[in-house]
Amino acid sequence: MTYTEQMQKIWTAYENAGMSLPATSRAVAAWAISQGLWKPHPEDILTKCADDLSVALRAEYRTDAFGRRYRSKHAVRLVSAGIQQTFWADIDKAPRSHMQIAFAQRRKQIVGDCHQLKTDVDYYNNVHPNEKPIQLVLDFTADVMEIEALDARNTVAA
Repeated sequence: MTYTEQMQKIWTAYENAGMSLPATSRAVAAWAISQGLWKPHPEDILTKCADDLSVALRAEYRTDAFGRRYRSKHAVRLVSAGIQQTFWADIDKAPRSHMQIAFAQRRKQIVGDCHQLKTDVDYYNNVHPNEKPIQLVLDFTADVMEIEALDARNTVAA
């Protein structure tokens, strides 16, 4: 069983124990630890630090001379000898090849998220046939234009 499957099993045990739902992952984690279902391993410390570092890098932004807020650190996931690794670089220092891969991988993530969202909406609509179907628009052109217009207006006002 993979670690992810173990975590899913903990959630199921939490549900089956009749615990309060909906629940935060923190509440479920506290319950799992109290029940002895999860114990940290030495490698968990390194993993936790690396995960926290990735979250921090993903959240780092800068503002350019035009007032555009841009993400400064970008990741590329590569698999070598069956091991996936994530390589981070600063957008102002990274080689073009790194940024091309990073942008392509982020776009693929967005497409995957949209596909999953559509699947979830379709499922929900199918199992609730007596309700008005939830509509999903996956063309983000107008949304992006609206945000850019707001950004431009805020830059002029500043």
